[in-house]
Amino acid sequence: MSKANKKSAHRTDHHHQAGPSKKMKRKEYEREMRILQGELVAMQEWVKATGARVCIVFEGVDSAGKGGTIRRITERTSPRVFKHIALPAPDPRVKSQMYVQRYMAHFPSAGEVVIFDRSWYNRAGVEPVMGYCTQEETKRFLGLVPLVEKAMVDDGIILIKYFLNVSRDEQTRRLESRIDDPRKVWKLSPTDLKSYRRRYAYLRARDTMLVETSSGWAPWHIVDNDDKKRGRLNIITHLLSQIPYKPPGPMDVKMPKPPSHGGYVEPESSRPNIPTPF
Repeated sequence: MSKANKKSAHRTDHHHQAGPSKKMKRKEYEREMRILQGELVAMQEWVKATGARVCIVFEGVDSAGKGGTIRRITERTSPRVFKHIALPAPDPRVKSQMYVQRYMAHFPSAGEVVIFDRSWYNRAGVEPVMGYCTQEETKRFLGLVPLVEKAMVDDGIILIKYFLNVSRDEQTRRLESRIDDPRKVWKLSPTDLKSYRRRYAYLRARDTMLVETSSGWAPWHIVDNDDKKRGRLNIITHLLSQIPYKPPGPMDVKMPKPPSHGGYVEPESSRPNIPTPF
């Protein structure tokens, strides 16, 4: 490959779009996140009040930032409304079921937002790339899934699908940080390293998946997530724009008077008894 072609392939792999390149400062990021998380709570109250059903799918290459994005979406909302679904590898019983059956069991009921951290789209990405299914099974899945998603949307489910992209260099840096950081090592699996070696097979599978399964009723929303801070803010902003929620009115709530102790004296057995090195 010529130097010019190598440079072209490198640019194509990054998928960078024109936009701000200066790294966002933590203070600015947290300020914007606080506002957006307040809107997520408002959206939550609308979902509860109206009985809406929302299903959000997050897909992307390993270390693209799916988990961190989902964490910022859910950290200020109720786990009874916002449900994070990250299914383990299927056991023999699950493998014997209709493929989408295990996912359908987690579809939202009234007043719920279900977030899939990887989803039925495993059949279009990691499974064929890693050899966990046949090409025929993937082809059959790609033909059927738009019909399944149309049935979901026709039944009233709000379905939103995100694919998070990350450049090769940034993916390398993030995987290396998982090896070196004891707080992150749990995120690293043998499959992550194998799929990293097969990055371009995964991207080819992604390209086919996006073409075959992006529909008028369930389009793919593609995100450049090299900059996690901007990516999270952009995703949450977009997510909020897809939900027809209305902020609740102001709450007329006042704190009551402090409770009277009524002669209560705390016994020694109820007092703190762990060491306090901090």
